[in-house]
Amino acid sequence: MRTVARGLLLLFVFTIPWAYSLDLGDPWGNITRFLGLVLLLAALPAAIEAGEVRRPGAIPLLVLALFVWNCCTVFWSVAPAETLVSLRWSFQKMMVVWLVWELAATPRDLRTLLRWSVAGFAVLAVLTLADLRSPLALAEGQLRYAATGQDPNDVAHFLDLGFPLAALLGASERSRLGRLLALSYLPLGLAGVLLTASRGGFLAALVALTGCAVLLYRIYPRSVLAGVLALPLLLGGVWLAIPHSALERLATIPEQLHSGGLNERWSLWSAGWEAFERAPFFGSGAGSFVTAAGTASGDTAHNTALALAVSGGLCALLLAVAIALLCLRAALRCQGSLRVALTVALLVLLVSSLVSTVEESRPAWLLIALTALAGRLAVEERSKLAECFTGGSPP
Repeated sequence: MRTVARGLLLLFVFTIPWAYSLDLGDPWGNITRFLGLVLLLAALPAAIEAGEVRRPGAIPLLVLALFVWNCCTVFWSVAPAETLVSLRWSFQKMMVVWLVWELAATPRDLRTLLRWSVAGFAVLAVLTLADLRSPLALAEGQLRYAATGQDPNDVAHFLDLGFPLAALLGASERSRLGRLLALSYLPLGLAGVLLTASRGGFLAALVALTGCAVLLYRIYPRSVLAGVLALPLLLGGVWLAIPHSALERLATIPEQLHSGGLNERWSLWSAGWEAFERAPFFGSGAGSFVTAAGTASGDTAHNTALALAVSGGLCALLLAVAIALLCLRAALRCQGSLRVALTVALLVLLVSSLVSTVEESRPAWLLIALTALAGRLAVEERSKLAECFTGGSPP
């Protein structure tokens, strides 16, 4: 049963980046939600069959604590119905931390999860590229492009998380084909980010790709230098391949930073801060940002710390900060390329959190799950973990 559960976990992880592009309709929802339910049905018997549940670490315990606190906020929420909906979605997103912690046991499992994760990010990039030639895009002359059912800003931030993970595999896979497949994500993902015309996503991509260059330079210095020298050619290809409307929107980044408006985010943050001041310690209820801040329906905080502070108060914010710090500690426990890749990925997540609500994102919780697993393995199987993520390890 455990083998079945692990196979389902890989499929579940694979679909996380592009979940909203495949909706199965009521009552199943998107593909990741459906697979998550099936995986839970398989994981519980697998744990019973094994006779024990793996002892939880600090990160899974804090994630559970954050979820329990969010559940408590329903008693004083300013929008109880919205809070109940938010809790359902939070469970579906946070559960990946427990599932990975429970079902993955070895460095080999971690590498397999990374492969399927990067494959999922690649699917998201391909679906975004496909939108460029979709009948709707051609008919309406779209400015921004994204995979079907996805928000362009979310797509960009999801793709950004895939860069350091792909670079890690590109530096550690033994076979040439494995390295090629992993590294091919870098141009593919960058094309996807550019098509979304997400300014925050583009800035996070620059951070991610800089980290990738540092990581790969340690292994392939000549190849990285050759890539730097080829930048003018790459930029020329981008100019020809990416619609100029998307590039023109990205070119407004300096203007947005200089004006301070940040595409009207400042007004959202001001409204959110006022809502936080009204309930600073316990918050206004999970998922209640729109009601508490009095913003338009469909708005988000566009800032993770503010969203947490408004919904769960300082208690939720402190729990989230503790999770972030423990993830950083887990990443730093690792060695070599794995340490660099996870640290860069966490930095990218931090940059993304400044302009988006990453606590609502499944890929963000997936990264937390992978980092927690890596940190545990760095203690339990340090030498095997280091061996697994070097070029000399078997694929």
